[in-house]
Amino acid sequence: MISSFLYDRLEGVSGATVAILSVSVMLIAGFLMTRITKRLKLPNVTAYIVAGILVGPFCLNLVPETIVSGMDFLPDIALAFIAFATGEYFRLETLRRNGIRVIVITMAEAFLATILVMILCVNILHLPIPFSVVLSALAAATAPASTMMTIRQVHAKGVFVDTLLQVVAVDNIVGLLAYSVAVSIATASIHGAGIDAVSTMRPVLVCLAGMILGGLFGAATAIIMKMRHSTDNRLIIAVTMLFTFCGVCAVLETSPLLGCMAMGTVYINLTDDERLFRQLGYFNPPILMLFFVRSGISFDLSALFVTNDAIGGSPLIVIGIGYFAVRIIGKYAGAFLGSLAVRAEAKVRTFLGLALIPQAGIAIGLAELGARTLGGSSGKALQTIILASSVLYELIGPACAKGALYLSGSYSNDLDQIVGQTEVAAGEEKPSAVEELIAQINRIQHELATESGDTDEQIFSEEADQHYEDLAKEEPKKNKEKDKTSGKKHRKNGGGGKKGDKK
Repeated sequence: MISSFLYDRLEGVSGATVAILSVSVMLIAGFLMTRITKRLKLPNVTAYIVAGILVGPFCLNLVPETIVSGMDFLPDIALAFIAFATGEYFRLETLRRNGIRVIVITMAEAFLATILVMILCVNILHLPIPFSVVLSALAAATAPASTMMTIRQVHAKGVFVDTLLQVVAVDNIVGLLAYSVAVSIATASIHGAGIDAVSTMRPVLVCLAGMILGGLFGAATAIIMKMRHSTDNRLIIAVTMLFTFCGVCAVLETSPLLGCMAMGTVYINLTDDERLFRQLGYFNPPILMLFFVRSGISFDLSALFVTNDAIGGSPLIVIGIGYFAVRIIGKYAGAFLGSLAVRAEAKVRTFLGLALIPQAGIAIGLAELGARTLGGSSGKALQTIILASSVLYELIGPACAKGALYLSGSYSNDLDQIVGQTEVAAGEEKPSAVEELIAQINRIQHELATESGDTDEQIFSEEADQHYEDLAKEEPKKNKEKDKTSGKKHRKNGGGGKKGDKK
């Protein structure tokens, strides 16, 4: 095998060398796989997971187990960046305008999905309580990336799109709270402790305390950022504050996710500084890629087809398919009932649930954290189910989101509405139908050429250009300050002045 050939030649090489080569293999595999999924119009998350499976121990086995286990910190760091970025969507003016309606819809779709999965696990599949409550809580989480990508592609807008974006943003808070309560119940059940109102509410109170602490970190970051800093130092400060907050949460043995989200929310509302979020978006892709590739490495495909004694007699593939289908039903029905309760438009009621199907990102990270809590084969089973279902969700998610946007009337397939008609000045001859069609095709080609790359790659390129522009602006200021300082020193030493001439 390739792995045996490599390991034989790496025998005696330092651990640092093996770690560097392993990280390189993970990054290269993830990147090359995106070249394939891009042609298939699939999200990058799918590429990273598949790349991890290929280089993992169940295929090519190119990454040693010691390296994978030594990267246990990656889920916490990756989720901290994801949660902080989510905070950008919680602007106070938006929450004031649609806050109650969005919260009702989100609570309905998240909790109905959780309840239905719980019924499936406990009453139908007869799975253990600790495993069931954690898996059910993960059903609440939604991945916004696929939906956001589809909205940008079709230039959708309107009431449906506004509601969808706000529901997806709030959904992560509900999912994190549900996960925190579920982990507390699972831990109490594993250790034989009783489950009561106090033990159930304790994690909620801890999460609220974490959010308050995260808000304080966000306010401190805003104060520090108001001082004049270079582009590089802004990024260093932001990453330092995020890492510090994660470290504090680790000492307090609490999840940093809600706190990081609160940190991002407080920062955006105090500063309205969207540029910092773009800078972090420019910085974190390699971290997120390593996180998802590592998740793929941990994915045991063969485990889907065997029975796991730790969670009962059902094969994981049966549990996975059941989770996949029941969560979709819960999301759709919950969104419909929630929209009905707040008297949302008929199109929002009917089609919102279709756009809430994708699940990746936070769900995969929470599954890894949940696997630590459950431990052993139960934890492995949880990861396997979530990873397998996430790949399926990411395969059908974009198509469902596009269908929901089209059926809701958020975008049109009428060529005149999409690219418009040629404006004719007074006195000019109106173009013929053929000429007008050629002009519209040219406008579409120009737009496609402008948007040909990945959205993320465009953002990174723009941020890089902005970075160099800022450096160019800062350089003359530094030179001017340097000239002033050297002039003062020169005069102090008696150079160039009357005092110096007398000497």
